[in-house]
Amino acid sequence: MLQYEDAKLIVWSDFDGTITLQDSNDYLTDHLGFGSERRKELNQQVLYESVTFRDSFEEMLGSVKHPFEECKQALLENITLDPHFAAFYDWCTARQIPVVVVSSGMEPIIRSLLIRLLGERAHHTHIISNDVHVNADGSWHIIFHDESHFGHDKSLAIKPYKQLVADGKLKMVYCGDGVSDLSAAKETNLLFAKEGRDLVDYCKRQNVPYTEFDSFADIHAAVRQLYEGDATLEDIAANRQSV
Repeated sequence: MLQYEDAKLIVWSDFDGTITLQDSNDYLTDHLGFGSERRKELNQQVLYESVTFRDSFEEMLGSVKHPFEECKQALLENITLDPHFAAFYDWCTARQIPVVVVSSGMEPIIRSLLIRLLGERAHHTHIISNDVHVNADGSWHIIFHDESHFGHDKSLAIKPYKQLVADGKLKMVYCGDGVSDLSAAKETNLLFAKEGRDLVDYCKRQNVPYTEFDSFADIHAAVRQLYEGDATLEDIAANRQSV
């Protein structure tokens, strides 16, 4: 079902490593699970399509045996926000530009982190993500959003709006950094891929046009130009990084 059919511009954004400076799921795996070496091996296998994201992610989180509330508290103490995201979020909100979080993480963790990092306004943020089931003893497991090999196919949230894009009624941008963003990478007018991360490698390998960003200050500048008419998608595309 369309929720933003009257919008002129939609910003879709990954959460971990994009809105935040650290990936919360990587943090859990590295510090409370089987460690960074195995996680990085799995990320490479997903990037080169020898294992699905869903299977690798389930293995990663399955290695974390600490109670859920303990995991969440560790993240609240250690995950930080991109220092330019709050200004960008408020700027978009003031102009009725939806900022939609599309994540392979778990909604209770994302919501808790956003509330700590953004305050009460984060209660109204639209989050599309996986969920979690917590047992009485604190043990937990991820509940995937859909049956795809991603676990959460982010492109499914974006595709209903593509006809509006084709009709010239809507512009969409996507912001991401990693292997969980592969399904969404080709779906919007403008793709922002974080400098030095796996999504850049994927775009290079697949010849997917992208604009590299270091922080949300870069994204804010480009989106402001689009909104105010100072630049077209073609102008920004001319400065894209690609193969």
